[in-house]
Amino acid sequence: MNQILKEQFLIDTLSDDQEHIIDEMNAYIADAIKANSHSAAIINGAAGTGKSVVLMHLVAKYMADKKYRTALVVNHPELFKAYKDLAADMPGINQRDITRPTPLINKAQEKNWQYDVIFVDEAHLLLSKPEPYMHYHGENQLVDLMNLAKFVVVVYDFAQVFQSKMYWSPMLVKAAIGDYPYKEFDMNFQYRMITSDEQTAWMDHLTAEQRITPFPNNSEFEFKVFDTAGELYQNIIEKNKTVGLSRVVATSGFPRIDGRHNVEMDSFSLPWDEWDPQRTHWAKRESSITQVGTIYTLQGFDLNYVGMIIGPSFGYDEKTDSMTIIPEKYSHKEIFKKRKDITFTTDEYKEFIGNVLNVLMKRGKYGLYLTAYDDALRQRLMKLN
Repeated sequence: MNQILKEQFLIDTLSDDQEHIIDEMNAYIADAIKANSHSAAIINGAAGTGKSVVLMHLVAKYMADKKYRTALVVNHPELFKAYKDLAADMPGINQRDITRPTPLINKAQEKNWQYDVIFVDEAHLLLSKPEPYMHYHGENQLVDLMNLAKFVVVVYDFAQVFQSKMYWSPMLVKAAIGDYPYKEFDMNFQYRMITSDEQTAWMDHLTAEQRITPFPNNSEFEFKVFDTAGELYQNIIEKNKTVGLSRVVATSGFPRIDGRHNVEMDSFSLPWDEWDPQRTHWAKRESSITQVGTIYTLQGFDLNYVGMIIGPSFGYDEKTDSMTIIPEKYSHKEIFKKRKDITFTTDEYKEFIGNVLNVLMKRGKYGLYLTAYDDALRQRLMKLN
C-alpha cells in the first residue's frame, strides 16, 4: 500500500514546472522564517495538477529537519490516514506531527505553542465558520493557523468547494491572511489523467451546464458511456482485475427503496462507502469494489479507472442541449446549511454540486466510464458518444 502512496505523492521524477515551484518556495520559506514574521504561500491548482506532490516534497524537507517546529494538516479523514502511512516510511518525520486542523488549533492555543511552518493540504476543506459539533469554536481555521505559525503553506482548489461551512474563494483566503505577506504559486498542467486539454475541458464544460458535445478522441484516455449502471459496474470489475484501483462512484440524490439507502439503478444496487476506522483508506481497500465511492472517501486520491454514475440531481435540457443541475434533488443537505456571514444563491449551490461531479470524474488516470440516472441525459450522452 505504501508503495502505491509513494507513486502518487512522492514521485522521484518531477516536471520542470514542479521543480521550479519547489525551488521558488524553498527560497520564499527560508526568507520568511529568517524574517521571523507571519507569512503564507498559496498553491493553486485544479484536481490532478500535482499540488500534493509539490507539497510532500516540501514536507519531506522541513518536517525532517528538527531545527523547525512543523506540522502537516489535512481535514480529509481518508487522506489523513494516507499521510500517516506515508510518514512511517519518511525518515525523520513523526506521525504525531500529522494532524487534523481542529485538534491542532485547540491544543496549540491551549498550550501557547508556536510553529515555524504549518503545511495544509486540501485547504478548501478548512472550516470558514464555527462548527461546535466538530469542536471548533473559532471563526476561521486559516486565520487561526496563520496566528500559530511563522509560515503557512496552503494548497487550494476553489473548484473543490462543496459545502457552505467550508466555503472559500480567492477573496476570502486573502481576507483570512490579512495584512501578512503572501505569494501565490499556480499549477495548471494535468498530471493525474492522461487526457488531452480538450478532454479535460469537456468534463469542465459538462459540469458547468454548457452545451454537450462529443467527447474528444485525441488521446489514449479511455472514455465510454453505458446504457446501464449494471454494465458499467461489470466493466469496472474487469478493469479492477486486470489493472487494479478501479472503482464505482456516484453523486448524491438516490431515493431510498424499501428502507435501503443504496445507489440503485437498473440491475445495479450497492451501498455507499462507509467511514471505517481501519488505517487502510477506502480508495486502496479491495472490499471497496462492492461499495460506491464519494468525495468523502476519494478526494485527493488516484484511481486507474473510475465508473461514474451521475445521480438524480442532474438532468437534461433539450432546448440548451446541456446537462442541468437540480439542487432540490440533491439529498446531501450539508451543502445547503445556512451561515450568518454569507447568503448563497441557487447558482452557487448548483456550482457546489457541479464541483462534486467534476472532482469525481477526474479520479481515473487512464479512463472514465460514465452513465446517468436521468434517462434523457443518459440517452443524449450515448448518442453523442
